[in-house]
Amino acid sequence: MKKIVYIISIILVSLTSCKDFLSLSPEYQINEINYYQSEGDYETAVIGIYNLLQGLHNLTIMYPAELLTDNTEINSYTWGSVVAEFDEAEVTSANSTINSIWTSCFTAIAYSNNILSRIDDIEMSESKQNQFQGEALFLRAYCYFYLVRLYGDVPVVNVAFRSPDEISSFDMSRQPVSAIYTVIKDDLTNAATLLDGIELSRGRASKGAAKTLLGKVYLTLNEYENAAGILKEVIDMNAYSLVDDYGSLFDGTNEESDESIFEIGYLSGDLGEGNSFSSSYTPGLFNMAIFPNNMNGNGYMCPTQDLFDSYEEGDERKTASVIDSVLLTDGTYEYTLCGLKFVDFSTGTSGDGGVNYTALRYADVLLMYAEALNESNQTSDALPYLNEVRERAGLEDLSGLSKEEFFLAMEKERRVEFFHEGHRWFDLLRTDRAKAVLNAYFESTGSSYSLDDYELLMPIPDDELEISPELEQNDGY
Repeated sequence: MKKIVYIISIILVSLTSCKDFLSLSPEYQINEINYYQSEGDYETAVIGIYNLLQGLHNLTIMYPAELLTDNTEINSYTWGSVVAEFDEAEVTSANSTINSIWTSCFTAIAYSNNILSRIDDIEMSESKQNQFQGEALFLRAYCYFYLVRLYGDVPVVNVAFRSPDEISSFDMSRQPVSAIYTVIKDDLTNAATLLDGIELSRGRASKGAAKTLLGKVYLTLNEYENAAGILKEVIDMNAYSLVDDYGSLFDGTNEESDESIFEIGYLSGDLGEGNSFSSSYTPGLFNMAIFPNNMNGNGYMCPTQDLFDSYEEGDERKTASVIDSVLLTDGTYEYTLCGLKFVDFSTGTSGDGGVNYTALRYADVLLMYAEALNESNQTSDALPYLNEVRERAGLEDLSGLSKEEFFLAMEKERRVEFFHEGHRWFDLLRTDRAKAVLNAYFESTGSSYSLDDYELLMPIPDDELEISPELEQNDGY
């Protein structure tokens, strides 16, 4: 871990193009002498953190969030063990994706710490200082939220290191989950205050994004009164609303919409800024004719039949999320399930999709608020918010549900509303339903896979344990 933190403490902050880097001397004095000299330097540093989120969301976080669940499965003739481990619920500490998530999150945290530790070093307008500080706090909390849910106890690194001695003397041991959540809640609360009144694109942090994520944190911790309170504040901002066309949220035609609260930007055109959703969410067929140049899919995360069958009759979200056949080069169609969300059908190059990934959107606020109300024994008050989402999907309102019935209805609603958006695993963890739901699914498919208690946390990566054995592995691995 000490080596990792040292590495991420000297990583050069990438410029907006992600292609040029600063020359530092000496290396460990990260940007202290030659950088953070102007507002423009801080702007570039913040953009560097958002660039890291591109990689984090470009499939990496989707493997545990979707492939580990009953939502998706491998649909390909060829795949690697890294992908198969998630599909078969047998993730090991040697899995490179587990290592990538850990490294990406801690690198983004280090970038955030660099900004926060130097925000007072130069004179700038109060508005700009608040913006950069608020964004850095939001992004640090955003990454810690992934880390704590996936790995449990993790190190708390909330300072910027300016020498190797500072690194070697810092406590890098894993801290309790409660301590991680204290950092997350404090960061998001402060970010919401600092970003109040600051208008940025939906691809950057905002007051609404900070409060939405804080509501998700409270819900995860079963702090339902706090969750309901902060989520109602987001609703009462009147800054967001459901769009009429659900499909437009995922096909690139309606980015930064009224429903979007925080999204990860991607650009096609061989700029090194694209995503891999187009190939990974489509079947691994060599004779598909759905992309320019008949680009192949790799089928790493295709919809399961169970997911396909879970949509109610008349649910308009189904045709916007999944299809059951694809066009082949000989003009015929093959029956196979294919995901549609975030797939860029204009690209003919793998890894060059230009559709943004929506990390937080207003439908989630409505459903989380409804869940918090129901868990607070206010089921009748919760129903209108659940039904608002269903109505957009063309479905009839639900009524007369008990608290338990509402819980199961919400579980199903969130599954179909947020398919391929990275929610399923975390939703099942939050409600303590992962083992029951996924083991029942594995049994229904006749597979030998199963999920044990210890597998509700991911293993600490081998690379980190080799560097710093005092981290200790999670039980069971």
